Amino acid sequence: MSRNFLHVLLIRASAAHKKRSRHSFQQLNLTEGQPKVLSILRDIEGCQQKELAEACHVEPATMTSLLRNMEQSRLIFKEQQQLPGGKRAFRIFLTEYGKQVSDEVIKIVEDLEQVSFQGFTKEEIDTFLELFSRVSKNLEEK
Repeated sequence: MSRNFLHVLLIRASAAHKKRSRHSFQQLNLTEGQPKVLSILRDIEGCQQKELAEACHVEPATMTSLLRNMEQSRLIFKEQQQLPGGKRAFRIFLTEYGKQVSDEVIKIVEDLEQVSFQGFTKEEIDTFLELFSRVSKNLEEK
């Protein structure tokens, strides 16, 4: 096994996943990063912009730009929230159109997952996801 084997496999899998999903996401007029935001908002709609950036693993400035474009595309809307200490934050919600597009995103991702795990048993999928989750956690630790 090559010393860089994990590195190479992660790059290959990521590139193949992106290549297979890019066309479908472009058909929905989504830019890179937007599908992830839509799928996360489907689960935690109304979360604060800062929490959304953390969930997407992007910088707050990147999230601000993504959300500005998504708001212009009528995918999301923001509600201002007063926080303790006089601070303000935005809560992010999907529009009805955003919910429809997020349903399409979820279908694309589910279809891609089926292709990814073709020929795997349920036990192999569960083991792979558990091990890969541990690798991710190890890499995220500071």
